[in-house]
Amino acid sequence: MDPKSSSRLADLKYKLMTVELLNLAKNYYTYRELSQLTELPETVLSRYVKGHVMPTIERARKLNRILEKNLRLEVELQKRIKMDDYGFFDNTKIISDTLLLDRAVNWAINRFAGKRVTKVLSAAVDGIPLATLLAHRLGVGLVIAKKAKEVGIKEFIEEVYIPSKAAIMVSLYIPRDAIKRGDAVLIADDVIDSGETQRALIRMIHKAKAEVSGIFSLIAIGDEWRKGIEEEVKCPIEVVLTIKK
Repeated sequence: MDPKSSSRLADLKYKLMTVELLNLAKNYYTYRELSQLTELPETVLSRYVKGHVMPTIERARKLNRILEKNLRLEVELQKRIKMDDYGFFDNTKIISDTLLLDRAVNWAINRFAGKRVTKVLSAAVDGIPLATLLAHRLGVGLVIAKKAKEVGIKEFIEEVYIPSKAAIMVSLYIPRDAIKRGDAVLIADDVIDSGETQRALIRMIHKAKAEVSGIFSLIAIGDEWRKGIEEEVKCPIEVVLTIKK
């Protein structure tokens, strides 16, 4: 593909992403409120939402900045977190909210714009909804690392790690041919705590002779995990909300 065609395709994807974000905003705001936020007529916004016309790339960038600022994804995540007496939280209201996950995917696509991604990788189970939506939006394959070997698959890539504060060893498996040499893999998860799971996924990617495009997580607990991950790989790491320990 020549540079001009590649640039036009990138602009089109950005416009489509902006229209999707506008559609998500419509679940939280009326057309009148959106008009006040964006300084655009309600009729114009309606045409964008209904797919009758597309914004120019300049207007798409402006809309994206305004909508991201006002939707404040990290605030919505924080509202859904309720910690117990032991410092754990139930993430059901996050991973089951598809509208919220759609917004998170928009957030991730903005942050990783321009990065080559051919696969999205996550560990079972709570990261699957986010990773699935992200892979779908990027138009790439989805790979799930599971804790048990599945029947019918002959060869696996295996990685063993010890979860934080646990006296057990955990094995993760992906089919041997799920990630191929030369793939560019984006790791996606709902939560990063100690970072051991993400480090195991990084090692699995390296075993497949592929590269890590980046790491994306909705929530991180503290930031001590970053050092361990950075010892494994140098790549962009994007987290929507960081909770202090």
